[in-house]
Amino acid sequence: MELVNNLGFKKVEKLSNKQIEFVDDLKSSLNEVELHRQGKIKLQSAKDFLNEL
Repeated sequence: MELVNNLGFKKVEKLSNKQIEFVDDLKSSLNEVELHRQGKIKLQSAKDFLNEL
């Protein structure tokens, strides 16, 4: 137990709502990338994305 306590891990802190939203958005984006890799969806091109801005 002493070894585990001396490994220097940081304690986990609660995430803020903004951080939780970021993680959820990131998960959603990674899911879309995986679906694209499987050929199930077609992603928007960077050019089309920039044109929307």
